[in-house]
Amino acid sequence: MNILAAGPLAGRAVLVTGASRGIGAATARVIHRDGGTVVVHYASNERAAKNLAEELGGTRVHLVQGDLTDPAATRDVWAEAVRVCGRIDVLVNNAGAWIASPIDDESEWNEGWTRNLALNLTAPADLTRYAITHFREHGGGAVVTVASRSSHRGDDADHLAYGAAKGAILALTRGVARGFAGDDILAYAVAPGWVATDLADDAVTSGAAAALPLGEVTPPQDVAETIAFLASGRARHATGATVDITGADYVR
Repeated sequence: MNILAAGPLAGRAVLVTGASRGIGAATARVIHRDGGTVVVHYASNERAAKNLAEELGGTRVHLVQGDLTDPAATRDVWAEAVRVCGRIDVLVNNAGAWIASPIDDESEWNEGWTRNLALNLTAPADLTRYAITHFREHGGGAVVTVASRSSHRGDDADHLAYGAAKGAILALTRGVARGFAGDDILAYAVAPGWVATDLADDAVTSGAAAALPLGEVTPPQDVAETIAFLASGRARHATGATVDITGADYVR
């Protein structure tokens, strides 16, 4: 990695899952801007990932591909990230999807739960496990996981599995923070509401956005800046915390 880069993340290697678009791509940009080496994970959108790598340029960006619904592929993603950087200092569990689990169709219900748990819970849990083992050998590290407003309040009737998976992510984060602080391993979550990504395009109309307290859907940059701050180590004693990023649409 290029240790000559300046900034609060200089010398740190950060794996960002689901980084080819949306919050993940914004996070990769901020980490790179702040001096970090970023491993851009993508599942299938190779073109977008390569475009992002070309945009960032230099030696402080690497690409790794893998289907995180496959436990073996998830393990390989972590191993490749460590290989290309030598070590990983921060894991950003961003990859996820708002997958429906409609209650009136048993097949769709079962499929929805299987896919939600695989991508939104099991994959970040497995990566967190790999990260903890790695961090113990390298003097510590941090995990920042993207949860959701749904983690607190649940989701709608067609997305019960999504809300449940995202709620479990907060329990995972708190448990890691409490269990591994003695190893200088920090764990945080961020819980966005509607963010201006393609995931929200069909769910939030312009009229609905205007009704939000700030009159707009949260930009991905706001989430990315928060993730980068937590990744920098400047808030060690906030470990275990969840930062809500909803533009006051959901306040607790």
